[in-house]
Amino acid sequence: MIRVQREDFDIGAEMRAMTGGDTGIGGVASFVGLVRDMAGGAGASAMTLEHYPGMTEKQLAEVEEEANRRRQLQASLIVHRYGRLEPGDRIVYVVTASPHRQAAFEANMFLIDWLKTRAPFWKLEDGPEGAHWVDARDGDDDAAERWDKGPAKAAE
Repeated sequence: MIRVQREDFDIGAEMRAMTGGDTGIGGVASFVGLVRDMAGGAGASAMTLEHYPGMTEKQLAEVEEEANRRRQLQASLIVHRYGRLEPGDRIVYVVTASPHRQAAFEANMFLIDWLKTRAPFWKLEDGPEGAHWVDARDGDDDAAERWDKGPAKAAE
């Protein structure tokens, strides 16, 4: 399931709704991304996330399908916010559930790495020097590239 929304989300309620009493689930992996008050060594007072409605959901659904292709999942959820967010606010929630923990962990890492580098969101950070657009970091690109090798190689 994919949701792109302005409003905050309840982590516990989202996980309960996603797992829904499915007793075939043996492991759940989750990640919550938060807005930091530091960006690139300088203070950040806020971040504004922009996206293209329709295109964003389509691309997120495609990568969710890819995660399910690579690792058999019982369920998955991506909730990504947009709009103006302040330090401490939740940005993204990624949950993967599988009969076995390893698949849940690997699918979760795949989704997070993909979201960080390839999801169609643009980040504008407000800091002491004014607002500036955030570029992807080399380390994020390196993490995402391991998945381009395919499911077997990425797990090594």
